[in-house]
Amino acid sequence: MINVSENISENGNNIKKVIKGSAFSIIITLIGLLVYSIILSYTSVSESTIPTIVIIITAISILIGSTISTSNIKKNGIINGMFVGLIYIAIIYLLSSIVTGNFLLNITSIIMIITSVLTGALGGIIGVNKK
Repeated sequence: MINVSENISENGNNIKKVIKGSAFSIIITLIGLLVYSIILSYTSVSESTIPTIVIIITAISILIGSTISTSNIKKNGIINGMFVGLIYIAIIYLLSSIVTGNFLLNITSIIMIITSVLTGALGGIIGVNKK
């Protein structure tokens, strides 16, 4: 027999883990972008690398955050990981849109959304299966 209160408690706990994973991903991104900005400032690295490096930092951050957030759950890692990616990209998109005053979706935005969801799903799979 299914225990409804146990399922509700488990779902609430998973939501907290997804939010924590998203927050952790954002913190990793901020650190990664800070390091990259220092590298750009003090070396001869070309600014043309910015879009590629931002996507790489985003993917690594979400992979780590979704792996951590799903490491202690028993099932639905792919879905929880995807939610980490979705929450992450929604927050980043809103913040960057507010800062730039530009709420347009372009090819870079679409690539970031797809990368975030797929990387979150991969991290969720890794987290659930990690022993």
